[in-house]
Amino acid sequence: MGDASMVGMLGRVTGTVGPGLVGEVMVRIRGGAEHFLAYPAAGDGRIEVGTVVVVVEHLPPRTVYVTAAYDS
Repeated sequence: MGDASMVGMLGRVTGTVGPGLVGEVMVRIRGGAEHFLAYPAAGDGRIEVGTVVVVVEHLPPRTVYVTAAYDS
């Protein structure tokens, strides 16, 4: 079960997120910005570097599941 405290927070992809990839996102939290390992929430599709994402699940200490914040 994930930690709900980060759910809904915005981040930016710093390492491509996608199936078979361990991506990376930077999230502003606790008065700074921290990097988290990231996986796509839907399990499919790639989320490219620079994309703004929403955290949908947080698995402490440093893993998040994300989805793109804005559809293009």
